[in-house]
Amino acid sequence: MNDVLLLLPEIIITVVAFALLTLDILWKGDQRSGVILPWLAVAGSILALAATMYVWWAGAASNTYGIATDAGNFVPMLAVDTMALFFKVLAALTIALVGLSAVEYINARTPFRGEFYILTMLAGLSLMLLSAATNLIMIYLALEFLSITSYILTGYLRQDNRSTEAALKYFIYGAVASGVMLYGFSLLYGLTGSVDLATIASTLSDAPVSPLLVVGTVVMILTGFGFKIALVPFHQWSPDAYEGAPTPVTAFLSVGPKAAGIAVLIRVFTVALPAYSVNWTIILSLIAILTMTVGNLVALWQTNMKRMLAYSSIAQAGYMLIGLAAWNSQSSGSFDGVNGILLYLFAYLFTNLGVFTVAIILENKMGTANISDYAGLIRRSPFLSIALLIFFLSLIGIPPTGGFMGKLFVFGAAINQGLYVLAGIGILNSVISVYYYFGVARLVFFAQGPDESPIRPGLVMGGLVALTLAMTLLIALYGQPFIDLANNSAQILAANF
Repeated sequence: MNDVLLLLPEIIITVVAFALLTLDILWKGDQRSGVILPWLAVAGSILALAATMYVWWAGAASNTYGIATDAGNFVPMLAVDTMALFFKVLAALTIALVGLSAVEYINARTPFRGEFYILTMLAGLSLMLLSAATNLIMIYLALEFLSITSYILTGYLRQDNRSTEAALKYFIYGAVASGVMLYGFSLLYGLTGSVDLATIASTLSDAPVSPLLVVGTVVMILTGFGFKIALVPFHQWSPDAYEGAPTPVTAFLSVGPKAAGIAVLIRVFTVALPAYSVNWTIILSLIAILTMTVGNLVALWQTNMKRMLAYSSIAQAGYMLIGLAAWNSQSSGSFDGVNGILLYLFAYLFTNLGVFTVAIILENKMGTANISDYAGLIRRSPFLSIALLIFFLSLIGIPPTGGFMGKLFVFGAAINQGLYVLAGIGILNSVISVYYYFGVARLVFFAQGPDESPIRPGLVMGGLVALTLAMTLLIALYGQPFIDLANNSAQILAANF
């Protein structure tokens, strides 16, 4: 395949983003910017999704994906392998679903509507670039691209002090984490003389260096990636940013940057540092335990839905990290760690965006995100109440939901590698999470609310809840195609484009 075809999803996203920018300038102050632009953004996302699937199909048909050109003079920057394509699918789905869920929310709260969809498209582009990056320079540029768009989106409601405060805290934490990560990159370059992941791996295997030095480098690199994924102790920005940001942005932050951060973490560790997997397995296991435990324990005390979901999202990142901690270069079979992470992320995408879609509907109708205001929701909207319960079951990991399948494969990988304590702590944390998820469910189904007037989500928002609910159940009830997708996507090329 030629280079233009391989980059077709990114090209489509870029063209659509600039088309939206042009139309927004032409329609400034016109109602069309809040009506037509969201649908154009969603159409662009779907077109990028279709292009990704075409590249995937064409690559499978010819048994090739990324093709390095002019190998003597060309420094590879991106890989177009099945893992990169998998994350491009996640990115396209994320910006499409978030874009649809944001229409009513953004139209009601700000006159600056078109910019929101432009920024979400650019954020989607950064997700695609970051998940495919095979070069330290490209990783840094894509990560900063994603960070800048995320900061702006977090503070998008400029008249809301909480939104501005959230963006400022997010920016400060991000700047510090980025600086530490960049220093780690510089050490890795100093050790190997290269910024290419495959060359780094080759150099480290030919001339082993001090494991202690590599551990220090890994910790610094983890600071930047851990910030994006919201791993403990790099999570402090997350609750405030989630609570203060516009709720559709919170939905995006809970899925998009987390998925891209996981993708680049997998690629850096499995491609550049496989020779030191014993060292980073210990580090990742400790961080996974801290992340799961802190996320779940602090979530127990939250009274705001967005803040509770922030700590829930932190805990979910800890579960995913178990899969990478359980990986080694000889991993094989159904539970190799990486395939479990991919399956988990696919289920998490629909589950978490489903929860946030329900939260957006209720915030639009009630004007609040307090958990206490969910009391008696079953009398106001049985559909939303049942959907919320099923999403919570998936986040806990109870069958028959996609979350159960994800946790089964992630915990299975840990057990397969003899990490019984890590798997046991993960299961214990899943049990702890039942308390705060079902605490909300108790209010929804058994408490008496002050208002019993019906809540009707509308065609688009109701359709989004139905779609995410159907996918959450389908991943478990008809799981084999999704398992095959995760297995096929766990094929990582070092640097092929």
